This record gives sequence, structure tokens and C-alpha cells, in this order.
Amino acid sequence: MKSLLILGAGGFGHMIQETAVLLGYEKVVFLDDAVRDRDVVGKCCDYEDFREEYDTAVAALGDNNMRLYWTEKLMEAGYHVPAIIHPSAVVSPSAVIGSGSFIMQRAVVNTHTVIEHGVLVNSGAVVDHDSFVACGAHIGLGSVVKANCSIVSKQKVEAGEVIFSTRRKIDGVNDRDLEDAIYAFGFGPRCSYVKPFGAGHINETYAVYMPGEDGDELSYVLQRVNSNVFKDPAGVMDNIFGVTEYLRNVIRREGGDPDRETLSYIKTKSGCNYFEDSEGEPWRCYNYIPDSVCYQQVEEPEQFYQSGSSFGHFLKQLSDYPAEKLVETIPDFHNTVKRFGAFQVALKRDLKNRAASCRRETEFVLAREADCGVLVKWQEEGRLPLRVTHNDTKLNNILFDGKTGKGLCIIDLDTIMPGLAANDFGDSIRFGAATAAEDEPDLDLVHFDISLYELYVKGYLEETGDVLTEQEIESLPWGARLMTLECGIRFLTDYLQGDTYFKTEYPEHNLVRARTQFRLVDEMEQQFDKMQEIVRRYAGR
Repeated sequence: MKSLLILGAGGFGHMIQETAVLLGYEKVVFLDDAVRDRDVVGKCCDYEDFREEYDTAVAALGDNNMRLYWTEKLMEAGYHVPAIIHPSAVVSPSAVIGSGSFIMQRAVVNTHTVIEHGVLVNSGAVVDHDSFVACGAHIGLGSVVKANCSIVSKQKVEAGEVIFSTRRKIDGVNDRDLEDAIYAFGFGPRCSYVKPFGAGHINETYAVYMPGEDGDELSYVLQRVNSNVFKDPAGVMDNIFGVTEYLRNVIRREGGDPDRETLSYIKTKSGCNYFEDSEGEPWRCYNYIPDSVCYQQVEEPEQFYQSGSSFGHFLKQLSDYPAEKLVETIPDFHNTVKRFGAFQVALKRDLKNRAASCRRETEFVLAREADCGVLVKWQEEGRLPLRVTHNDTKLNNILFDGKTGKGLCIIDLDTIMPGLAANDFGDSIRFGAATAAEDEPDLDLVHFDISLYELYVKGYLEETGDVLTEQEIESLPWGARLMTLECGIRFLTDYLQGDTYFKTEYPEHNLVRARTQFRLVDEMEQQFDKMQEIVRRYAGR
């Protein structure tokens, strides 16, 4: 016979008796210190004497302290102390209900919620998902404990009361905006810790660690986007989501792994592409890709070949994506004619009286005014189609597979916009085929390495040779030459304006940067015929 011993023969005790009968208990009796009734077989202090006759017992006492006290006494005495769940209650299979807890008529306990021992969830109450109710608590009639809440031991939630989500302390989070962002993307209840991440200079980036099977794992990358640089965060994120979701389908058709071969951005819990904090600053989040490596400079020639292959494959994958659907988030970003015009204005105004210190560099730019219009003119004439372009194709915007060393995934998609293939190609060459850093003060160390250029051309055209038009292929050497010139013009313009855009570490920093770019342009001009010949050879022209 299935029997149950109940400590407490008051109104709540009789509710449990009725529920126990519905659950199949055939004999249900009470222990109570005050009530005298035929079903009351003794006092509460007699509980040990009934251990042989009744191996299953619960403490059905309304007072939180007493219910918890006697529940633990029964457990210590070796009784089986079950949770009593009314048949009309709805309890998720993933919820955990502790010993001696009661889930009453039409109560709801949702997904991944933990109810410790000796808890009473009264009739009609709701405990939503991912909440925690500590031992001895009472969730009153018709009350609501919302998702991600924590109810402390012996706490009483009054009838009809609503308890809102509570936030827990997360290691590494000392800023309310960062905390708000973590909760906006749904990581707050489980996040282990957060710390700064990466070497970027524009956005504020954090690594988000979550519990894993083998301990804490770097799972997500969270960024506060610099709205001074990206003034249209909604447009930036619309572009990113459109392109990355499209790429997932392409990668899947190619037989690849979309979770590793493109960034997977995450929407907020409210379904938005990004979160806006109390200061109006945008935050976005994407999955971290494990077993990947990022290089700041070319360490081995093979890396630059892989870079060409990766950016070429990126363009090929997006060759059918409608570029006109993309928002031009930074208008005229690679309009070299307008960059030249901005330089002329800065030179004329000379706000910081610096023009006298850069006469040679100024003459270098002025002598190349006609060159600035080459690609712009070809585009205006319809000879070069607009494509989906990355617009920041440096080596450090590629993740390499940590095991194979091959290019894996293109990152830093803030500047995804309509553009020219030559611009992306050229920016890669400007950065990767240089023999020194962008701000190397000793120009004797700064050279254009045409062997690295050839490796990049090989990798790039192996991927894009059947996608690019003949005119686009012819434009590639011009892209290398003009993107380098344009970058130098931008550095020089910023120097004349007082270093308002690029971060600098000393007064002449932007001027030093401009000089390195102009040295590369000069050497490209000297080897331009060879650059064109290399492109034609690998294109099979």
C-alpha cells in the first residue's frame, strides 16, 4: 500500500492530503501537535516512531520556518521526502523540484527553473524560466516570479505580487552600460566573467565567458561601437546582418561550416540588431570562433597568399548579393577625388600652421591630382560595377584556422558597403606588401615588396578570375596604387587639421604615416608595368 505521513493537519495539510490521494496514495495520515482527528496518529515530535510504518513523509506547514525545519528533520531521519505536484500544475521537464516542495493547483514552473527543498508554490502562481527559489520560500497565491529571478531562503512572495528579474554580480563588469548590454543580449543569468578583448582602436571590445562542459569558455564578443566614426549604427548593423545571413546560406551550399566561416551576429532579447545604452551608444554581439588566429602583420609569405584567397573568396561568395541594398554608411569612403578635395581645403586653411612642415608631401599629392580620378571616372562611365566590398581589407581582418593555417573567416564588417573590387584589392596590397609598419619613421626600411604583391594576386585571382570583368581585372593595379595614395592623403589631411580623426601618439605621427604611404606609391609607380603584367598573367590574359 502506498502510504504518506503528513506533518501538519491544518488547512494546508488537508490540501496536501487531497492532492496525495489524486497522486495514488492509498493511506494518508497526519502528525500534529494541536489538531485532534481520526487521521491524526500522533504529535510532530513522534515522527521517528513512525519511520517503520510510513517510509514517506512531508511537512505541510504554512509557516516557512517550520516547514523548512521539519522537512530537513524528515530528510535527516531517513524518510523519503517527495515533492508533491498537483496534477493540474504545469512543470517543465527541465525544472528541478526539491524534496518536500509543493506545487499546487494550476501553478506553473517554467524551463530551467530550480526549486529547492521545502518550498511552497501556491495555487495559480507562476515561476518563469531560469529562476531560482531557495529552500523554505513561499510563492503566494496567483503571484508571478518573472524570468531570471532569485528568491532567497524563507522569503514570502505575497499573493498577487510580481517579482521582477534580479541581476547578479558578474566578474569584470564595473560599468552599468556594459552590464545593461550583457543582460540585453541574454547573457546575464549565466555569464561567468567579462574582460577586454582584442587590439582594435575604434570600438570598445569585450570577451564574454560562459560556463562550458570543461569550465568557463570564451563564447561571445561584445562591442560598443564608436558612434563618432560610425554615425549610422542602424545602417551598419542592417548591412552586417544582411551580408552574414546571406553568407551562411552560401557557405552551407559550398559544404562549409557557417558557424566558423562567417561571423554570426546575435540579436538582443527584444529582437533588435543592436542594443542602445543609457548614453545612446550602440552595442552589438557575435559568436566567438574558437581555434582561430589573427595576425597583425605578415609573418610568412603563405599568410599573404591566404589573405588574397580569403578576400577573393569573400567577394566571390557575395557576387550575387544586391549591392544596392546596402546602406552607404560612410558616404564617399573611397572617393579619391573627394579625398583630394578635402586635402586641398585643409591645406588652404592650415588651421594648425603645419603646411610649412610638409611641403614635399604636399607637392607629392598635388602632382597626382589626375591619378585620383582614374577609378572614379571608370565607375562613372559604367566600366566598373559596384560590388559588395569590405573596405578595410587588412591582414588582421582575417581569422586563420589555428590548425591548418588557412584563411577561415573575414571579420570587422563595419565598413561593408557598395564599392569597387579594386579598392578592396588595393587596400590589402597597401597594408600587406609593405616591408615596414604604417608608421615607420625610417623610410629606408619602407619598400613595396612586389613578390608579396604577386602572391596576393595569385590567391585573389584564383578565387575571382571567373567573377571579375576584364575591366575590373585591369583596374586592380590601379587599386593598389590609388588606395595607398588615398590613405597617405587622409593621413596628411588629418595632420593639417590637427589630428582630429586618426589616433596619434606624438605631433608628427600622421605626417610620418603619410610619408610611408607616399614612399610605397613612388615604388609602385616605378614598377607599375610589372604590376600590370603580373595581374594579366594570373588572369590568363
